[in-house]
Amino acid sequence: MAGFAAMNSNQRDYFMAEERDLKPGKQMNYAEDRLDSGLDSLKEDEYQKILSEMEDMTMEPHRERPSEPWKTQITEDGDTLLHLAVIHEEKGCALQIIERLRADPYLNIQNNQRQTPLHLAVITDQAEIVASLLKAGCDPLLVDHSGNTALHIACSKGSQNCFGALTQFSGKHLSSLISAVNYNGHTSLHLATLFGFLHLVEDLVKLGADVNAQEQCNGRTSLHLAVDMQNYQLVSLLISNGANVNSVTYGGYSPYHLTHGRQNQDIQQLLFQLTRPDLRDLTSDSEDSDDSELEEESYSESDEMYDDIHLAGC
Repeated sequence: MAGFAAMNSNQRDYFMAEERDLKPGKQMNYAEDRLDSGLDSLKEDEYQKILSEMEDMTMEPHRERPSEPWKTQITEDGDTLLHLAVIHEEKGCALQIIERLRADPYLNIQNNQRQTPLHLAVITDQAEIVASLLKAGCDPLLVDHSGNTALHIACSKGSQNCFGALTQFSGKHLSSLISAVNYNGHTSLHLATLFGFLHLVEDLVKLGADVNAQEQCNGRTSLHLAVDMQNYQLVSLLISNGANVNSVTYGGYSPYHLTHGRQNQDIQQLLFQLTRPDLRDLTSDSEDSDDSELEEESYSESDEMYDDIHLAGC
């Protein structure tokens, strides 16, 4: 401790002596010695050059991405520019918009009929546009004012090319798309059956469609509908792909029941052989009731066609 005290005493004597050597009015400034930047040694022109270079390094203010006003333009029918390009079959314009707006919500805008550009592409049978929209990220599960997906429409129109594009490029949505039900309670398989498109029925079954799915309104299966349409080829196709001949509607009617009073005897004979005995008999009152029910349902579907695009004044 004595040595430490002696050292401190010597240090004090050194700094006191150094202060006595300073000229009057001058004080020691240790901070200036440590923080001297060296600018005092620069010439004036060098100093000005540095200032000029520093000004040139100033960052420009952030500028937002230019807006795209055409994206906000919508007709009185709710159609966007993309809707109109598809409606008027301006393929080049439509493809350009789609490529520019990949994964953009703009692709899913619905017009006043709740139709997306995808619905319109199927209605106008433009399979290339359908494929481009799906690759760009549009949602194939959106429905129009009748509850129809684009696949429902393709199956109603018998559009093999659009059907192929929809099933090929819908990805993870394919299973949900195939099983989707419209506001009449119909799946895409039901509609393909109603309109008699055997190739689409076969493709849907191969893709996993439930051949025994029942309409939500009255419980008919595709086999019931095929019998009602009196399409022997379709009846045979469905049965060969696992259609249940003993399935009954909510009213208790089997497909065989629907053959009573119908002209195609081949269908009746085929189903008679395959149907359980207890599901073959049908009273006249039940037959009349069932026929009227079928006629009403058939009219509601036949009346809903998908070859019309609603435009202003039309």
